[in-house]
Amino acid sequence: MDNLIDERTTNANGGYTGPKALPNASASLVLGIISIATCWFFGIPGLVCGIIAVYLHNKDKQIYMEDPATYENSFKNSKAGFICGVIGLSLSALAILYWIVYSLFIGAMVSAIGTMKH
Repeated sequence: MDNLIDERTTNANGGYTGPKALPNASASLVLGIISIATCWFFGIPGLVCGIIAVYLHNKDKQIYMEDPATYENSFKNSKAGFICGVIGLSLSALAILYWIVYSLFIGAMVSAIGTMKH
């Protein structure tokens, strides 16, 4: 029981305040998951959500580094959002590359068909 009391913090009125949450931890996690889920829609939504998830994690990391003990639990969510964001960015980049190569291939085929003599 003593360990539980030692880990708690008190506010100015002497009341219990639990661990604080980072301001963007949940948003980073949600956007990271969305970036993975939407990366196949021509790569654009996944790319945008992934970049925002990574940016929000970096902001949270700066806050976390000031007081790691206070934000330890919510930093795990932010870190998971960062990982999902990086995966979403990678998959989105591959999807964009796929669509570029596909478009060039179709364009080359249409051009070749157009230049054929009957």
